[in-house]
Amino acid sequence: MRYTGHGSEILGNFDYLIVGAGIVGLTVAWELKRRDPATRILILEKEPDVGYHASGRNSGVLHSGIYYAADTLKAKYCATGARRMREFAAEHGIHCERSGKVIIATCQQDLITLERLLKNARDNGIRAEKLDAGGIRQIEPHAYAYEAGIYSPDTAVIDSPGVVAKLRDLLRGQGVIIHFHAGVNAVDTMRRTVDANQHRYGYGYLFNCAGANADRVARFFNVGKQYALLPFKGLYYKLRPARAHLVKSNIYPVPDINLPFLGVHLTRVISGDVYVGPTAIPAWGRENYGLLSGLHLGESMSIAWHLTQMYAANHQHFRELVQAEMAKYSKANFLAAARKLVPEVCADDLLPSNKVGIRPQLVHLKEKRLEMDFVLEQTADSLHVLNSISPAFTSSFAFAEAIVDQHVQKTAV
Repeated sequence: MRYTGHGSEILGNFDYLIVGAGIVGLTVAWELKRRDPATRILILEKEPDVGYHASGRNSGVLHSGIYYAADTLKAKYCATGARRMREFAAEHGIHCERSGKVIIATCQQDLITLERLLKNARDNGIRAEKLDAGGIRQIEPHAYAYEAGIYSPDTAVIDSPGVVAKLRDLLRGQGVIIHFHAGVNAVDTMRRTVDANQHRYGYGYLFNCAGANADRVARFFNVGKQYALLPFKGLYYKLRPARAHLVKSNIYPVPDINLPFLGVHLTRVISGDVYVGPTAIPAWGRENYGLLSGLHLGESMSIAWHLTQMYAANHQHFRELVQAEMAKYSKANFLAAARKLVPEVCADDLLPSNKVGIRPQLVHLKEKRLEMDFVLEQTADSLHVLNSISPAFTSSFAFAEAIVDQHVQKTAV
């Protein structure tokens, strides 16, 4: 159905308007064009290019899906999304390597969680092999495992900035319009118009894929009031080149499955460099990449209030998380986390890195808990992706298909 608009003051009228040019917004546009090449699509992005935040700053790991219970959306889309991402990379000459990963126990308690991860693998049809400490060393000779670990052969690394750049170019070639420096200022839901960068655009249907700002965009539609996005800062070190041989592919700890963070790990990225991290330190702004950069008083005060409420309630061991992560501002504590996985790493091996990411994590305000899965909310003419957290990049092609399916099903009723 084509949308005709409401007047001459509207700069353009589009069948679909997508807010956000990260991986989710780009793959939603890709899926819409796959179904109907003639559909008119506008993407509004407040930054100067695609993938400016989480999509272009992630570790570049394509996850297998082993972390996620079978009844979650993450499990439903991760493995299929990874396969489709690898196919996209192969078709368009994007560097991608199925390097594999070990997930290793570091204490007795981890052995219980290890069995739960293996059950996830069985339930989700994911290849995974339990190995003893000797078996882990055959794959990663410098890794330490407390008794056991898991080998995940289908984990891959990919040039994630290359993916979003290729999608940008291909979508433009298909007639998708992308406007940069176009943050959403206002929405008229009655007239179906959006104001951005002193222009007004009409839409037939809107997809909110705004990442760290998805909750703000949702407010224009009276959606998602029970949620807020809190930012967590991911800091990395890089192994000095002479010590990069300590890591062949990816070495991860057994995670705390009560939390959506995977812990400090060591990853050989597509360039061959080995990064150590990330942290999950509470940040004071959605773009607080540096110590003071990206800070705004009102936003920081709101974040502080929500963090205080979460800290007091202490659901999901939130208090312990904050204390442990804040301690990683100290290089000594960061090093201790890395040495649990690779004991040979020493302080001189960790070089400062400008690689910093912000993970926007959805919080349920009334229940004071972190949302562990993707969250979608919908109105008659809009759909809002409120929690596009990891493995959103891995899942994106499959997730985008499901997002468009949900729109089609809703509008067909």
